[in-house]
Amino acid sequence: MLKITDVDPVAQTVRLGKRPHPVPLDPASWTVLQRCLAHRAAWPTANPHVMVTKGTEAGRRPASTAYLSHAIDECGHPPRIIRSTRLVDLVNTMDPSSLRLPSASTRRPP
Repeated sequence: MLKITDVDPVAQTVRLGKRPHPVPLDPASWTVLQRCLAHRAAWPTANPHVMVTKGTEAGRRPASTAYLSHAIDECGHPPRIIRSTRLVDLVNTMDPSSLRLPSASTRRPP
């Protein structure tokens, strides 16, 4: 799970898992992450994770995947659909020149 130390506010990137390079976030995702971090700042906790719950605030473990899925239950759509819809929206609205993609020479063949 994402830790506060994985977030680079200057570059607006995050380190995800064992990926070798930081992942740049689109403006909408960066805004959501900033709101999440602002909300988290109000919690008196030493938990290093971005997502903290009442059950994890006293320790160091992350919020569970089940908790995160349950948090969006009220919208009526599973995470897979929300993710897919978000990607389609990005493709349709983002200016390709604003995306920081690796050059063709650095891409790995499929």
